[in-house]
Amino acid sequence: MILNYIWVAFFLIAFVVGLVKLIFFGDTEVFTAMMGSSFDMAKLGFEISLGLTGVMTLWLGLMKVGENGGVIRVMAKIVGPLFRRLFPDIPKDHPAAGSIMMNLAANMLGLDNAATPLGLKAMNQLQELNAEKETASNSMIMFLVLNASGLTLIPVSIMVYRTQLGAADPSDIFIPILLATFFSTMAGILSVALFQKINLFNRVILAYLGGFTILVGTIIWYFSIISTEQINTISSVAGNLIIFTIIISFIGLALIKKINVYESFIDGAKEGFSISIRIIPYLIAILVGVGVFRASGAMDYLINDIGKVFSFFGVNTDFVAALPTAFMKPLSGSGARGMMVDTMNTFGADSFAGRLSCVFQGTTDTTFYILAVYFGSVGIKKTRYALTCGLIADFAGIVAAVFIAYLFFH
Repeated sequence: MILNYIWVAFFLIAFVVGLVKLIFFGDTEVFTAMMGSSFDMAKLGFEISLGLTGVMTLWLGLMKVGENGGVIRVMAKIVGPLFRRLFPDIPKDHPAAGSIMMNLAANMLGLDNAATPLGLKAMNQLQELNAEKETASNSMIMFLVLNASGLTLIPVSIMVYRTQLGAADPSDIFIPILLATFFSTMAGILSVALFQKINLFNRVILAYLGGFTILVGTIIWYFSIISTEQINTISSVAGNLIIFTIIISFIGLALIKKINVYESFIDGAKEGFSISIRIIPYLIAILVGVGVFRASGAMDYLINDIGKVFSFFGVNTDFVAALPTAFMKPLSGSGARGMMVDTMNTFGADSFAGRLSCVFQGTTDTTFYILAVYFGSVGIKKTRYALTCGLIADFAGIVAAVFIAYLFFH
């Protein structure tokens, strides 16, 4: 519903801006540019979606190998001790605990097809424990905010789009996204923990959160003291090495479990092909809307006005061109994806704005959508502070993404 209003607004605002430019400024080319952009963006959306087929097929095939090999269960065991402390209201050995950990592990790996059903299952199991059926429980809110914070280990779809749009190294955003999404997740956990009075000084919680914080802090400190050339080299080598190591671990786990790796890959690859075809109308719709909005000049007015505010305070404004992706992400995943593609198409996949838009896309998740779907599936009407904490996580992720992008790409 929110995306419906946003999409219509793109056209209405573009039309009004075009009329003003035509009537008051004599711009006779503005509507020609808007119509030309609509056709160009429709063509671009189709070409990108079609071009995604090969790479998406490859990645979803590899992901299916990992899923069948039991990588989700392995990750669930790794994070299990932490999540048992973050969900103290869930009885020991209750099935909801397992579903939550499996959902979060699937989300970290970007396995949306597996994560969503597990998430809905977990929410229904949490509702069974909920004494007030129309009011979100503490466990429900923590679970939702962790989903909304968007913790992702492998941003597959973003790397795929960067490949299609001609990025020299599609995985160069891997480490920046990993660092930025850490901050959004930490902000989400801490804000919910404060509301719920969870003891953050528990030894297990301190060990996990403190350990991760020290690791991330060390990485950021190290990259802050080396040259830009070294950052680019190390980031590229480390990012690709980590990703390929994860792929090998998927294959290794599948072999240990005596899974037919080839057949698992083919099963996942079939899903990749169908997904690539299925996103065509969604991508074309949002790209045409954004294209008309940009061609009318409305996007430039918006970005320039935001830039003037930051310039007034002496802040470098190179990040402003990527902000539409950040603004859209809490509202709509497909809308943010369209903004990301438009930014890369306009400024270049390897431009600062293009890379930052990718980091924004991978840092957080669609808070409003997740809140509506997960709470709506069990009839929750009183969401308490869930939205507040989700937006805190979003804001922390956006701020972190900007600083980290300047560190890596500026």
